[in-house]
Amino acid sequence: FKDPPWQKACRICHFSTPSLLQRQRPSTTMLKSTAATVLLRRGGRGIVKPSSSRSFAAAASSDEPLVKTALYSLHKEIGGDMVPFAGYELPVLYKSENGGVMKEHLWCRSEGKASLFDVSHMGQIRWHGKDRAAFLEKVVVGDIAGLSDGSGCLSLVTNENGGIIDDTVITNAGDHVYMVVNGATKFGDMKHFNEQMDKFDGDVTMEYLEDSMQLLAIQGPGAAEAVAKILPNGFDLTKMAFMTGVDTTLDGIDGCRITRCGYTGEDGFEIAMPADNAVSIASKLLSDPAVNATGLGARDSLRLEAGLCLYGHDLNETINPVEATLAWTMGGPKSRRRKEGGFLGAEHILKPDGKLQKVAKKRVGIMGMKAPAREGAEIYDSSGETKIGDVTSGTFSPCLKAPIAMGYVETPLAKVGTEINIKIRGKMQKAEITKMPFVESHYYRVPE
Repeated sequence: FKDPPWQKACRICHFSTPSLLQRQRPSTTMLKSTAATVLLRRGGRGIVKPSSSRSFAAAASSDEPLVKTALYSLHKEIGGDMVPFAGYELPVLYKSENGGVMKEHLWCRSEGKASLFDVSHMGQIRWHGKDRAAFLEKVVVGDIAGLSDGSGCLSLVTNENGGIIDDTVITNAGDHVYMVVNGATKFGDMKHFNEQMDKFDGDVTMEYLEDSMQLLAIQGPGAAEAVAKILPNGFDLTKMAFMTGVDTTLDGIDGCRITRCGYTGEDGFEIAMPADNAVSIASKLLSDPAVNATGLGARDSLRLEAGLCLYGHDLNETINPVEATLAWTMGGPKSRRRKEGGFLGAEHILKPDGKLQKVAKKRVGIMGMKAPAREGAEIYDSSGETKIGDVTSGTFSPCLKAPIAMGYVETPLAKVGTEINIKIRGKMQKAEITKMPFVESHYYRVPE
């Protein structure tokens, strides 16, 4: 975007989040969306049952009004600096005592603190039908059939060439499978799912919740303590493992769901609730002095410090899971999914024996340059003569007080410690391939 609030945020905090600036609207599709769209399997055809006039194509139209989440007025009330993002109007930062990208970022990493993000733009989907796991294993790389009740995983949606259409968190919710996909790609994802359903001979139903359910993320060392205050008596978060989820009440409100996961490298949760109750739940959480409202700017710098990918920048339909160093989402070398394949593009990712196909480039972390390397910056070998790759995300790390970046380089030069050069503003700067995450992760582990 060329949006003044974003540019102002970048100047104030001495770093930018260009990867976020470019994701204003989802790609154009022609499939209709509804307030609770259900795609049914009947006689081998996917049937769309609309209940509202909003369409997938309209969501991508440049003249379509931006969608406001249920928390829009609350954001404005507490100083949210609103910008366009994925077809929605969301806060990049908050103009408050603890606001601004730098302060919001550091708050999330501080002992006893927690950051609250509005991520209601993301797509929430429920999968029904006795063959739901079998269908999902056609379109994602993960072991969905093997998920026990309440357990979840990060997985990847792939195309016929093995490229990544999206990354997604999938949880076995018992009588259905709960999926969360990226906001900027959700309409394209559902169009793709519908096309694959037309080819699938089985019982599966896709229910898109649209904006009837809102989604918050609370992240940080103090997240569990803050969330515990709105959970039912007797709910023991100490026994809730990372990447597990459950339907529950929140602050006495039925129809909610909590998943222990996140996008910052810290402990945290994504909590879904009916739109009518989103403001009351968010307000209750924000009434805790340890919880700070946090915008998209800090969300981007936090995820990059954690070495996590942003779809459309670090991942896209021409990059496969091996190149992205995300082959672990398929399981280990002896796992069922590695041995059987069966998902779109598997033959481009796996050898017949389940070993990984060789790739020409790999995703790496980069440090050592004096100035931040932005998306698109060219990466060269140690001599500075031969181009070996490109930066896909870059920023100034508030925690490390140094520039960090992520990108793709030729596989022989992807080893940690390899000296490289990056062309930044027309000048070569020395840098080095480094391991990720850039800062230590603190994902929760259940005590033994």
